[in-house]
Amino acid sequence: MSRQGHLARRLTQLYGGLVLYGASSALLVRSGLGLEPWNVLHQGLAERTGLSMGVVLTIVGAAVLLLWIPLRQRPGLGTVSNVLVIGAAMDATLAVVPDVHGPAARIGLTVAGIVLNGAATGLYIAARFGPGPRDGLMTGLNRRTGLSVRLVRTAIEIAVVATGFALGGTVGIGTLLYAVSIGPLAQVFLRAFAVPTAPAGSPVVAAGQPRRAILRP
Repeated sequence: MSRQGHLARRLTQLYGGLVLYGASSALLVRSGLGLEPWNVLHQGLAERTGLSMGVVLTIVGAAVLLLWIPLRQRPGLGTVSNVLVIGAAMDATLAVVPDVHGPAARIGLTVAGIVLNGAATGLYIAARFGPGPRDGLMTGLNRRTGLSVRLVRTAIEIAVVATGFALGGTVGIGTLLYAVSIGPLAQVFLRAFAVPTAPAGSPVVAAGQPRRAILRP
């Protein structure tokens, strides 16, 4: 693969993954059975402010990115794109996908959303353009505090779920199913979408990526 082709593949995976991530999160919203941890917070804030979930997601992402400054984290193209693309993709999907009714339809939409979210995670991370703002926060705190990524991530996600639920965000079986399945799904899709090593002399754009981080919107 040529240098241009290699970069084009990475960019396609980056933006395809981000759009798919926003769309998959919208499916979980429409299922009504529970959201990913950060989206519980986003939904709760949207309920309180009257803003769309996508707009809230973008604002929160930008705010989290500011926390990188004292942590001495360096954003990449993927980091900035995460803030700008996922929320827009979520709102666009919510505009065309209606609420569903009946347990079979709701469960089906939940499963589809989680699997697509895993695929989006694999696409985005495998592109190696830098972590999302929330993953960068986790890994930055890991380095500054010495606590494990797992402990930092768990503490942050418990906090955002509790806050989001108190504000009116949806927590349910979908939240639990997402928590136990997204890790294995992401690993499967990371292998499926792995990008070959760049040809000699090809440009590197924020190729660093935390191995144990999983994209959060």
